[in-house]
Amino acid sequence: MKSKVLSALFCLAALWGASFLFIRIASPVLGPFLTIQGRVTIAAIALLIYTACIGRSADFQSRWKQYLILGALNAAIPFMLIATAAIHLNASMSAILNSLTPVFSALVAWGWIKETLTLGKWVGIIVGIIGVAILVGWSSIPLTFEVIVAVGLSILSTVSYGFGGVYAKKALAGVPPLSVAVGQQIGASILLIPFTLFNLPTSMDSLTPAAIFSVVGVAIFCTAIAYPLFFYLISNAGPTKTQSVTLLIPLFGMIWGVVFLDETITAGMITGLIVILGSIFLIYDIRPQPAKNKPSQKAG
Repeated sequence: MKSKVLSALFCLAALWGASFLFIRIASPVLGPFLTIQGRVTIAAIALLIYTACIGRSADFQSRWKQYLILGALNAAIPFMLIATAAIHLNASMSAILNSLTPVFSALVAWGWIKETLTLGKWVGIIVGIIGVAILVGWSSIPLTFEVIVAVGLSILSTVSYGFGGVYAKKALAGVPPLSVAVGQQIGASILLIPFTLFNLPTSMDSLTPAAIFSVVGVAIFCTAIAYPLFFYLISNAGPTKTQSVTLLIPLFGMIWGVVFLDETITAGMITGLIVILGSIFLIYDIRPQPAKNKPSQKAG
């Protein structure tokens, strides 16, 4: 992998890993609805400006139904679930639980479009579930009812991502990825408006600079900037190598949590992360590629 592509991969992982930091700061202050409304709306505006600058069009009018559905499955619902869970979970645990996305994506693809699950993938799914049990059961966070519900919401967010990925594959095949990204954010923004209006903060005192910056940060850095970077990687490294970003996101989520929120990394978190990442290796069938033998040069 070229150094430029590798740098882009790490940048993308760092940006998406930071989303859990920003949400952890904003959601307990502003509430999940306003936090995510700000994220998708600001991101949609920024992406619309970007597409206009490069002469592209999101073509929302002709595919508005598909974008509304995708906006719900791949943005509004999972973002809301993560933001609600972030009230009781730290950024590190949220990031690790989010790495279950490939596990449930494989299950959704198997159940919905009858995609074959090999023995290795089934083992990977079981290993992923074991990883969650280790992560939650061997955690420094007390297992209160609220925490258990928050863990469940985080897991449900990865299920929603799984449905979103399969739906996009079925309904938006051949549509430029950037158009899908813009349409998805617009769709999510529209769907969340009525819910947000009924869940606004009761006092303006809650609008702290840190919370406002976190909403802007998760919208601009983790969404509007991250998506074009993601598409750059798909174009230059291919979808398979780009999926390796899934392995790096929880690592950066933990790093940002420790650096900016003074979170503690426990042995249970490390063990759970290793087991869950192991499940991703099995599901994606990641294995070292044999080195290609260079043709021998004959002496002249």
